[in-house]
Amino acid sequence: MTSGTRRAGLPKVAIVGRPNVGKSTLFNRLVGRRLALVDDTPGVTRDRREGEARLGGLRFIAVDTAGMQQAEAESLAGRMLRQTEKAIREADLALFLIDARAGLAPDDERFAALLRKVGKPVVLVANKAEGRSAEAGYYEAFELGFGEPVPISAEHGEGMADLHAAIREHLGKAAPFEAAPAETGEKPLMVAVVGRPNVGKSTLVNRVLGEERLLTGPEAGITRDTITVDWTWRGRTYRLADTAGLRRKARIQDKLEKLSVADAIRAIRFAETVILVVDATQPFEKQDLQLADLIEREGRSLVIAVDKWDLITHGRTARLREIRDAADRLLPQLRGVALVPVSGLTGEGMERLMKAVERADAAWNRRMPTAALNRWLGETVDRHPPPAVGGRRIRLRYMTQVKTRPPAFVAFCSRPSALPDAYRRYLVNGLREAFDLPGTPIRLTLRKGDNPYAGKESRTE
Repeated sequence: MTSGTRRAGLPKVAIVGRPNVGKSTLFNRLVGRRLALVDDTPGVTRDRREGEARLGGLRFIAVDTAGMQQAEAESLAGRMLRQTEKAIREADLALFLIDARAGLAPDDERFAALLRKVGKPVVLVANKAEGRSAEAGYYEAFELGFGEPVPISAEHGEGMADLHAAIREHLGKAAPFEAAPAETGEKPLMVAVVGRPNVGKSTLVNRVLGEERLLTGPEAGITRDTITVDWTWRGRTYRLADTAGLRRKARIQDKLEKLSVADAIRAIRFAETVILVVDATQPFEKQDLQLADLIEREGRSLVIAVDKWDLITHGRTARLREIRDAADRLLPQLRGVALVPVSGLTGEGMERLMKAVERADAAWNRRMPTAALNRWLGETVDRHPPPAVGGRRIRLRYMTQVKTRPPAFVAFCSRPSALPDAYRRYLVNGLREAFDLPGTPIRLTLRKGDNPYAGKESRTE
């Protein structure tokens, strides 16, 4: 597996500091979108998040990081700190944020020591500097030894011109000043990874990427906001989005978890293919089925990763057959969906998973010739005609595909409202089988009328 490269050769600027100093607020302002969750609760950000930033014409990759706290190395806070340290070492410049209203804290001193040890260029930023109450904290910041701090208010957008000047002074020509040329070539395939808490999503993404890019551990709910990573596999660019675990709605009470859930659902809606991660030892619990149904309703292509396959040591073939039968029984609207046994822990099944993603995307984009559709429709109706309703036979006259992503079809019918749902499902399953659309959402609309192309040159009868 090959990790992605830095976008367009842009420099990286890591935003660092202790918890709750406004790093995510500044990140969102620099990238021009609300990518990172923002809340008054300290420690909301846990993973590194990257986004292309623009500031007064400068272009660079901004990296939002977890706040530094004193902690044991193998604790959750300790693992978060290692992710932040890695972001600093990979960056070309660090923006070191302090809270001007609160003044210096012991964690600020520890962060300053870490930055001096790494030796990267540093711009000291005194955030929340609006108002006279911030003056004392601003002057305290000189004690950190990084020169004059840049006073800003990330929330209100104040001081951005001074921040621009400081970043440009350090990065020089490394940060392009001209507007980026229009990108050419293939756009990345948007892939969201979703599932219940602690099912192994981040471990799986790390294994696909080939590096410890995302924070993992035994604690449930480590991932809070959606983390997007660009990555290349077999010459094609992907944008992988790791999401927070989604619990049943009745159990979601905390405000921050509600934000996390909304962020994950938004990732599904922006994705093209979704990997639903289920536990091989407990597949298709209620929340798994609700997620699969949401993905189908949103019209996204789906691959189901049966994770923790390393725990299935005996009877693997029989176990996979059981899971296959359960999927077809419980998810009839996604019959034939790809099921890939994987292990994020050992790396088993990663190639098969990515090949399944490619196949799902191809099916999602597939367009069928109108002539082939109508030959299939004629054979299907001859084999199993629609039932007579109220003593009158329903006639299906013509079918055409109106769009892809997902495949959508219109069938012209003598009495659309009278066609039973069972027969509609028969048609959808027939389309799925005949045109190799396993697991792909299919939209079938019935309209009243005759063949609209009858008598024209393109007539297919």
